[in-house]
Amino acid sequence: MKNAYVNRIWEEVKAKNANEPEFLQAVEEVLTTLEPAVDKMPELEPNAILERMVEPERVIMFRVPWMDDAGNYHVNRGFRVQFNSAIGPYKGGLRFSKEVNLSVLKFLGFEQVLKNSLTTLPMGGGKGGSDFDPHGKSDKEVMRFCQSFMTELYRHIGADVDVPAGDKNVGGREIGYLFGQYKRIRDEYTGVLTGKGLTFGGSLIRTEATGYGLIYFAREMLKVKGQDFKGKTCVVSGSGNVAQYAAEKLIQLGAKVVTLSDSSGYIYDADGITQEKLDWVKELKCVKRGRISEYAKQFPSAKYFEGKKVWEVKCDCAFPCATQNELLEADAEMLLKNGCKLVAEGANMPSDNAAVAKFQAAKIMYAPGKASNAGGVATSGLEMSQNSERLSWSAAEVDAKLDSIMCNIHDNCLNTAKRFGLTDGEYINYQAGANIAGFVKVAEAMIAQGLV
Repeated sequence: MKNAYVNRIWEEVKAKNANEPEFLQAVEEVLTTLEPAVDKMPELEPNAILERMVEPERVIMFRVPWMDDAGNYHVNRGFRVQFNSAIGPYKGGLRFSKEVNLSVLKFLGFEQVLKNSLTTLPMGGGKGGSDFDPHGKSDKEVMRFCQSFMTELYRHIGADVDVPAGDKNVGGREIGYLFGQYKRIRDEYTGVLTGKGLTFGGSLIRTEATGYGLIYFAREMLKVKGQDFKGKTCVVSGSGNVAQYAAEKLIQLGAKVVTLSDSSGYIYDADGITQEKLDWVKELKCVKRGRISEYAKQFPSAKYFEGKKVWEVKCDCAFPCATQNELLEADAEMLLKNGCKLVAEGANMPSDNAAVAKFQAAKIMYAPGKASNAGGVATSGLEMSQNSERLSWSAAEVDAKLDSIMCNIHDNCLNTAKRFGLTDGEYINYQAGANIAGFVKVAEAMIAQGLV
C-alpha cells in the first residue's frame, strides 16, 4: 500500500484485530483498491473516514438459551454487528452456522456497507447470526431457538433502525419464527425483517434475487465484450438458493450448467442440468434437506466427486455460490488452465485474495461479490418499500427492478473503473471499481454528517 494514510490504517487494523482472519482479509482487499480515490480526496484523513469505516458503530453479543425436544438445555452465542448507518438503517442478513464468530460477521458487515451503497438504495450495512446449526434439528427446536434469539435481538432492531434478513441457514422457516416473536414482543406489525413469507409481507422474487442478480451482472460484463451466455459451459458451486437460481437464469439465457455442489463434494452432469433436473434439486435441498450426491443416483448422465471442488471442470464461466474462501489460489490456476474467461461471485468473499490476484493477472472478467451478489439485498430493499407502502408488487415488476438495479451497479463499477484509470485495454478492474464506487458514496455521507 503506497498511500501513507491507507498504509497507516492497515497497520492499525492488523494490530487491533490480529485474531480475526476473515475480517482482515476483507479489509485488506478493500484498502488495496482504494488508493486512487484516497489520493484524490484529501478531505478523508482530517475527517478520519478510513478509521471510522473499519470500525463497526456497534457490536452486540448475547447468549441464546433454548431447549431441545428431549428437554435438554443448550446455550449458543448470538451476534449483531451494526457496521455503518451513514446512508440508511443497518441492513444485512442473519447467519446460523457453526463457523459464525465475530471475525466472520465483521467481514460480512464491512462488505455489506459497500454492497448496499452500490444498490443506490438508502441502506446502511450490518450482519448478525449465531453459532447455532439448524441442520438435524426439528421444526420445534428451530422455533424455540429463533424465539430465544429474537427475545434479545428485538431491542436492537426496527424498521427505521436495523432490518435483518436471511442468510446462510436462515430461510423462510427461520424468518417466520423470528418475525412472529418480534411481533409478539413489540405488539406491532412492521417491516422489521425481510425475506418474509408472501402471506405476511414478503416480496415475490426475493428467493431468486441473489442468483438472478448475479447472472444479470455477468450478462452485462459479457455485453461489454460483445458476447452472451448462449452455448457457454458454466460451473456453479453450491446448491442452495443462490446456486439454484443462478443456474436457473443461466439455463434461461442459453448456457449449459454442468455442476452443483455441497460441503461433501460435487456433481458433474455432462449433458447439462436442465430445468427439470434443477426442480428436482430444489425439492432435494429445500424440502428433503438431502445431499447433492443423490443427484448422481437420480440422473445417470451425472457423476459424483466426493471431497472435491467444481473448479477442476473445464468451463467458460465460473460462479462460486457456496461460502467464503471456497476458491483458493490453486483453484484459480486450475480454472485459468481450463480456459475459464469469467468469474462472478454469488457468495460473500468466496475467492481468497491470492485467487483474485491470479484472475486479475490473467485479465479475465472478474466480478466481486459485493457487486455481483447485491441482488439479494437490493430486493430486500424493495421488500422494505412495499412494506412501507402496504403494497405488493408483481413478480414481473420486482424482477424488472432487480434487473435495472444490477445493470446500474455494473455500469457504476465500469464507469468508476474508467474514471480512476483502472482499465488496461479491454481489461476492466471491476473489483476496484466496485470498492471505490461504494466507498465514495458512504464517505461523502459521513463527512456531511460530522463526527458521529
